[in-house]
Amino acid sequence: MENKTQKTIAPRTEMPCQPANVRRHNFDEVAIGYTEEMALAEAKRCLQCKKPLCMRGCPVEVPIKEFIGFAAQGKFDDAYRSIRTANSLPAVCGRVCPQEHQCEGKCVLTAKGQPVAIGRLERFVADRFIAKSACEQLTGEAACPRSDTTLKVACLGSGPASLTCAGSLAAKGISVDVFEALHEPGGVLVYGIPSFRLPKDIVKTEIDSMSQTGVNFHLNWVGGRTITVDDLLTQGYKAVFIGVGAGLPVFLGIPGENLIGVFSANEYLTRVNLGRAYRFPEMDTPVFPGKHVTVFGAGNVAMDAARTAMRMGAEKVSIVYRRTRAEMPARHEEIEHAEEEGINFEMLASPVQFNGDDQMILQSVTLQRMRLGEPDASGRCRPEPIEGDVYDLPTDLAIVALGTRSNPILLEATPNLERNAKGYIVINEETGETSIPNVFAGGDIVTGAATVILAMGAGRKAAQEISKRLL
Repeated sequence: MENKTQKTIAPRTEMPCQPANVRRHNFDEVAIGYTEEMALAEAKRCLQCKKPLCMRGCPVEVPIKEFIGFAAQGKFDDAYRSIRTANSLPAVCGRVCPQEHQCEGKCVLTAKGQPVAIGRLERFVADRFIAKSACEQLTGEAACPRSDTTLKVACLGSGPASLTCAGSLAAKGISVDVFEALHEPGGVLVYGIPSFRLPKDIVKTEIDSMSQTGVNFHLNWVGGRTITVDDLLTQGYKAVFIGVGAGLPVFLGIPGENLIGVFSANEYLTRVNLGRAYRFPEMDTPVFPGKHVTVFGAGNVAMDAARTAMRMGAEKVSIVYRRTRAEMPARHEEIEHAEEEGINFEMLASPVQFNGDDQMILQSVTLQRMRLGEPDASGRCRPEPIEGDVYDLPTDLAIVALGTRSNPILLEATPNLERNAKGYIVINEETGETSIPNVFAGGDIVTGAATVILAMGAGRKAAQEISKRLL
């Protein structure tokens, strides 16, 4: 029997980064990006499977096999247009999506070594593409359909779910108005994710392309206060999409949490990112100074907060987590970058109380040492306290990054909107429609805190249903 020659798989092309000792002092993007030569080499690693499993792992169903096939031939503009058929924010997704758990996690090369660097290729293709017009930036095509002003849709919020919904509808000629509570559009992409992971000009470019193609952004409009869902329906909008996120922070609920120096990650990151506090005094938003910073939590937001505090001048930054490194939910890449930058990890520790001075200013946090017991409902080993083993960690700035829950402002103003026991909006999983006809929802306000790409998938699904009904 003849032996079949197997294709030799080249090693994965690593992404060049700023050196850790340099980047820990600036807010420039950590990952420098592929060169064209690197992108070609990585794209050629793709086996072009007959049944590409990678697509099953993508919430917005990017035609991964097709776009990488174009990239391997050096047809980068064609690769961009291919991505744009499914993804409204490829430059964003290439940077912040957890590809290791989604598309790359399904890649067949994972069994033989390292998967194709799909996210890095998506980022390269998106960054390289030079749009000839705003329409081409938005859709990959030279011209966009004219907006039909008789078909108006409103999007509440301007995070990834709403932006995806708005961009998808605008590309089909539907007029879209986006109402944002803050003074700058972008939602969590702007206020939550630091510029060293997602540069602000990348988000601005994506949003500007939408503005130029007929998406109207109305800033400083608070859903449930300045405008309500009923108002929009009365004003003649044919459909409403709710993508306001879940921005109400969760706290620890321990003594001393009201001391001066204890912040939610939401507030801390918003001040630095949206308020551009990292450019103070050029920008006039100050941030609370901390020399000994402690962050509670182990997700991507915790990593962002810790690495931000380091760049803001902290002498020591510690992440406190009640389990071990193996159980940390943050992306592996973000954990590795934090370690390289000198972030300290206090593993198997849980906060008991914050301690302040007579001026109510934070001085330290008392931590309880933990050990891992039997697995809990999540499959992870349950942390258990070691009786009597407590210690104090000097801390003058504490940042709580334990997740978020639904903000009640819009929901209380829309009493006929069905919610679940946790306060999130209930939708039809097939269409994204809520209990109110022609009112749709997606993103964190439906799922609770999740990923950018999952929110985008929800926005895309709703846009498909809305356009089916209107066109």
